[in-house]
Amino acid sequence: MEEKRTHEEDCLQVQMFGGFSLFWNGKLVAGSRKTTESQFNYLMQLLLHHRKEGVSRDMLERVLFEDRDILDIHHAARSVIYNAKKRLKAAGLPDVNYIEQRKGICYWNPQVPVREDAAEFERLFQEAEKAVEQEEKVRLYMEACRLYTGEFLPQQTGVVWVAQEAKRYRLLFCACVERTAQQLRMTQDFLQMEELGIYATAISPLSDWETITMEALVAMGRYEDARRLYDDTVGLYFQEQGLRPSDRMMGLFDKLGTQMEHQYDALDDIQKKLSEETEAVPGGYLCTYPVFQGIYRMVGRMMERGGQSVYLMLCMVVDSKGNPMKEGNALEELTQRLGEAIQQSVRHSDSVCRYGKGQYLVLLVNTTRENCTVIQRRINYHFMVRRQRTGIQYYVNSVVCAPKGKGCPEQDKG
Repeated sequence: MEEKRTHEEDCLQVQMFGGFSLFWNGKLVAGSRKTTESQFNYLMQLLLHHRKEGVSRDMLERVLFEDRDILDIHHAARSVIYNAKKRLKAAGLPDVNYIEQRKGICYWNPQVPVREDAAEFERLFQEAEKAVEQEEKVRLYMEACRLYTGEFLPQQTGVVWVAQEAKRYRLLFCACVERTAQQLRMTQDFLQMEELGIYATAISPLSDWETITMEALVAMGRYEDARRLYDDTVGLYFQEQGLRPSDRMMGLFDKLGTQMEHQYDALDDIQKKLSEETEAVPGGYLCTYPVFQGIYRMVGRMMERGGQSVYLMLCMVVDSKGNPMKEGNALEELTQRLGEAIQQSVRHSDSVCRYGKGQYLVLLVNTTRENCTVIQRRINYHFMVRRQRTGIQYYVNSVVCAPKGKGCPEQDKG
């Protein structure tokens, strides 16, 4: 109990991850979620984070005043330090010389103990690395992960020392998550592994941590949850970054397909489950990339016998100069509109897949190259509005290659 009171009441509690704040005896001294930048905050961040090695006067002045033209910068720095001491004393901290200066270096006075989340995170990670017992390793790794609640001082990413530390802690967090997952995989503690994946994804979105959660769900046999997570993840990555799922995520999806087992059912019931949920769905079959890949491979095999003509078409949003659009505020809206235009233009038997931002793949079954041109005109008709400067570039390849040794048909660029 005494130790707990020491941690909570006799230390200056410092938060650097996800935002900056100082607490003393439960009272907010500085910072908040809506913290405003101030010289007091800059000073505290520097001194408290570098309290062991100290901060040179030159660095302190550079961070406090940047490139401002100040007549006497040393006097200005002394004024900031003096006012900081007054503020700390007013907040109820022990009456000591909080900031000591020795040989041009400023130090935080160790008479006022500090508990900083960033330093504690690093300490726990190093202890976990050295731990011998597996259970202790997992405990320390998990405790370290939970301390990382966001980027290091995210409101000051433009400051050099902050940016360097933010990158270092980000890499440490990645290593911590990976090593925790490895330990949990070895002990087959998939419930805690699911918790880890969910936490890591919330803290660092779009970093592929969903693979940890999905691996745990598959291992626990929670196949429907895993499938929903996959669909949600694919949609999010496409929407936010225009990315396809990672190779690891797709590998887990394949594993999910091989491991899924259903209860005993009659053929008629199975067929109902395989069918689309809605009747007479208009347009082509809109599916995720892995499903599209499976359809493509299956159609390729069927072509060996059937002799039907099948084409793969890539539709790409381009700017007024014909260059592919890879970013921009309007790109997401244009991508959605392109998808709708394609759906209205292709047949019910064709497959459609969003490949990335501004890109769609269409598998056109039992058609001709001339019909591909007709479909392109339809898509343009549904896509183009008013005096729109953007357009669509088309690339078409035959799915069926020529006999071995003669190469594949040339690509048709529309």
